[in-house]
Amino acid sequence: MPSTFIKTFDTLTFKGTISVPLGLYINGEFVDPVEGGTLDVINPATGKVVTSIAAGTKADIDIAANAAKKAYKTSWGLKVPGAERGKLMMKLAVLMEQHIAEFAALDALANGKAYNTAYGRDNKGAIAVMQYYAGWADKINGKTIETNEKKLAYTRHEPIGVVGQIIPWNVPMFSLSLKIAPALATGNTIVLKPSELTPLSALFFCTLIKEAGFPPGVINIVNGYGATAGQAISEHPLIEKVAFTGSTLTGRKIMEAAAKSNLKPVTLELGGKSPNVIFEDADLEQAVKWAIHGIYFNHGQNCSAGSRIFVQEGIYDKFLEQFTEQARAIKVGDPFSPDTYQGPQVSKTQFERIMGYIDSGKNDGATVHLGGNQIGEEGYFIQPTIFTECQPNMKIVREEIFGPVACVMKFKTEDEVVEQANDTSYGLAASVFTKDIDRAIRVAHALEAGTAWINCANQTEISMPFGGFKQSGIGRELSEYALENYTNVKAVHVNIGIRL
Repeated sequence: MPSTFIKTFDTLTFKGTISVPLGLYINGEFVDPVEGGTLDVINPATGKVVTSIAAGTKADIDIAANAAKKAYKTSWGLKVPGAERGKLMMKLAVLMEQHIAEFAALDALANGKAYNTAYGRDNKGAIAVMQYYAGWADKINGKTIETNEKKLAYTRHEPIGVVGQIIPWNVPMFSLSLKIAPALATGNTIVLKPSELTPLSALFFCTLIKEAGFPPGVINIVNGYGATAGQAISEHPLIEKVAFTGSTLTGRKIMEAAAKSNLKPVTLELGGKSPNVIFEDADLEQAVKWAIHGIYFNHGQNCSAGSRIFVQEGIYDKFLEQFTEQARAIKVGDPFSPDTYQGPQVSKTQFERIMGYIDSGKNDGATVHLGGNQIGEEGYFIQPTIFTECQPNMKIVREEIFGPVACVMKFKTEDEVVEQANDTSYGLAASVFTKDIDRAIRVAHALEAGTAWINCANQTEISMPFGGFKQSGIGRELSEYALENYTNVKAVHVNIGIRL
């Protein structure tokens, strides 16, 4: 029988006791893993172990996939009308909202993000996503297609079946909802692996599934490491589609495993190195504020982070002065402090990776204009960092750092900056700041990215698609577009008069 993690919080932002079952959630029950393994959950603010949870392996994924397949054939999928699926999803959203404070506290504890961010952005967003796709559940429509008077031709958008999902650690509950909601709305059953770094909120979520009324096996959540549980999801023959958010390197491995197994389709939301282009006629005060939000939001651990900041030469000095002033003022500290903007990086590995990039920038000749050091001796805190004198071939300019590190570069002309901005293997997002609407739209269209923001940054909308060009991924999440990831289109031809 799995153990339970009980944590009493007495902080300025959250007070209360939370109980979290620590097993694997398979077929509507918390169970122990077949091989009995565990993994540690670390508090990145202290570097100390919070608790140990069950770690699933290939054997557990196999059990979960079989449970999901049975549920799909007997109690979900096309056996349950879309309107009924939507009602269950809406009830789940209500339960999530009732426990939003607990979700936020668990994410702040395991991820290190500011509690207020986890509450007001991540988890409110997760609830909104669940509500949005609950509304879509009875609107999964095909088309009647005109051919000739002797044939009725139409399409059906049918659920794929059992889908595998692997989510990241940077926005745990938002990512969970982003994956689960469109899959449920379209009638699929799910085997999901949360990040091994931030599994607590996903396990707490499992306690609400049965209460919401979902049949056993519809949603299965299996903790584990990527190399074992994640790999097993990618190659399992009963899992007919896999969705992943994370690094481009891991995305390649998942795509390979999916191809080598049953050629399952993949949706990949991968890395980014987003350009933020600021022209001389921009509203400077607003451009600075958005640039701060663009790179330092979520500790820089954001796939669409505007880490390459291109500033036109006429305002470069003024921009850098104001940008530096605001970066220096960022409150870094305890995630449960009400005025904290940036907490620790998520793990020791991530901390060391970011510090390695900072060292690389120094060694390559870039100037550390601000920050560049660890804060304190406990936990994984890094100063908001600004590099200047950056060259296009430097690692800090070309590779995703996934931390609070900005490269600020000067440009002269529009053509020049578009070329520089597009000189990357990534294409997730981009921002343009200018008061010239013609130029704004022209440059937004010229930038090779799945999302282009004009006079803002990191502003997603549930009703707008999100995904990347180039090596930033395959497919789209959010909006109606995400539903396409979870359906098969069947063409039906009905003979009503053709004779041979």
